[in-house]
Amino acid sequence: MTGSLQDAETARADFEREGFAICRQVLDADLIREASDHADWLMARNPELAGEQLHHWLMANDAFWVRLVSDTRLLDVAQGFIGPNIALFASHYISKPPFTGKEVLWHQDGGYWPLEPMEVVTLWLAVDRADAENGCMRVIPGTHKLKLIDMEDASEKGAVLDRETPAEYVDESKAVDIVLDPGDVEVHHPNIIHGSHANASPRRRCGLTIRYIPTSTRLTDPNADSWPSLFHLRGTAVPGINAYRPWPKYDPEQSFPFRGSESWNERVAGTSTRA
Repeated sequence: MTGSLQDAETARADFEREGFAICRQVLDADLIREASDHADWLMARNPELAGEQLHHWLMANDAFWVRLVSDTRLLDVAQGFIGPNIALFASHYISKPPFTGKEVLWHQDGGYWPLEPMEVVTLWLAVDRADAENGCMRVIPGTHKLKLIDMEDASEKGAVLDRETPAEYVDESKAVDIVLDPGDVEVHHPNIIHGSHANASPRRRCGLTIRYIPTSTRLTDPNADSWPSLFHLRGTAVPGINAYRPWPKYDPEQSFPFRGSESWNERVAGTSTRA
């Protein structure tokens, strides 16, 4: 999918049948280069974190991160799956370093999320090329039709996640490698079972997960009022559903420098936060 109505319809049909879809060349090379540099910048500012741990709690004051997830091309993709009224729930770089990048255990995203109803879609944006050699995402098609399954403790495995879907629900013989080039996007359902192998290659494998919700979905976390990545991005908010954060202003002390940063604060001033 690159933007045509026909491509959008194909992606939606793939998603409904298999639980995932692939959209090619969504973002341009210059913006992807900035995203790659942004991941490096986050690592330099947070040396205590592994590359797989660049979570949403880092983004509250990061103007570039909000600029990236609010890009109209990404929102256009998300709109095809959740409609025109869009908010961000969370975003997370999973940057597996060469040779030591960790495995992501089989899981369903929705099992981790405090959302009601569970209407949410993930866009997995390839920052680097992702393939079987460097630990690309793998999905088990059709498992989005399963209910959310209680996960088992797996903390002893030392993987990215400390819980996993029980083995009886995982048929690895049906797993599909999601091979993406930089700028490609994979879209998946919160119930689909997916994971990835460790990265034993000499190449980094960096991707950005972006969790979009319709504004009718409520964040039920007890700390929802201080959730660092709850931003209203497009369309109309639903009164009484979520208290959205103001978009961060560009501050070189708090945000990665990016093209357009000089006019970002003017753009932010033209947005309004609605609860």
